[in-house]
Amino acid sequence: MIRLGVNIDHVATLRQARLGRDPDPVSAAVLATLGGADGITIHLREDRRHIQDRDLLVLKGVVTTRLNLEMSTAEEIVQLALRAIPDEATLVPEKRQELTTEGGLDLITNADKVRSVVTRLRQAGIFVSIFIDPDIEQVDMAQALGAHAIELQTARYSEASTATEIAAELAKLTTAAAHARSRGLKVHMGHGLNYVNVAAIAKIPGVEELNIGHSIVSRAVLVGMERAVREMKDAIVRAAPRS
Repeated sequence: MIRLGVNIDHVATLRQARLGRDPDPVSAAVLATLGGADGITIHLREDRRHIQDRDLLVLKGVVTTRLNLEMSTAEEIVQLALRAIPDEATLVPEKRQELTTEGGLDLITNADKVRSVVTRLRQAGIFVSIFIDPDIEQVDMAQALGAHAIELQTARYSEASTATEIAAELAKLTTAAAHARSRGLKVHMGHGLNYVNVAAIAKIPGVEELNIGHSIVSRAVLVGMERAVREMKDAIVRAAPRS
């Protein structure tokens, strides 16, 4: 069964638009769990544009499934992760000017820094995943740096507009996932997935976790968080290969 991690960042985006208390990401996490979420994902960005330090600390005590912290390798963020001890930490690249995470973390360029952070997180008992492009060299480096899992970025698949482009991106993801599994890595995927395009991703052998945020929160604005999560979970279950 593929786990669904619901990213609630954009609940916090709405709250921060007025710098108030509502809507509350913690309440959203509870409702997402009631809707069938297998985990809650948050990205504590360096500029604090949505999730805040307090959200992380409160969610650690509230989430009853699995709390996944997406994070950069900045020392301030690493210190917060080591204070909160989420169930999982997913290392991601981060640029202050970007609207959302663009592409995977380049492990070739950033090997020394990533290795240090992975080691510290693992020593604290945190399960470590790294968000990377579906590239064999990046997969091999993730394994060499000590990650437990990789999260393959599905942005290019999600943005593909022709059948040929979609097929090419799916082939890259399928190949990278198979290679990761052969290297002993757990395989997660995410970025840009929605209620329609998630089906093909859920069919890829060996995928254990999908992290989805914007499309679920967008749907939740109209139908409520529980129903939005339930509908996404149903879409994944229908598409996933039977064991």
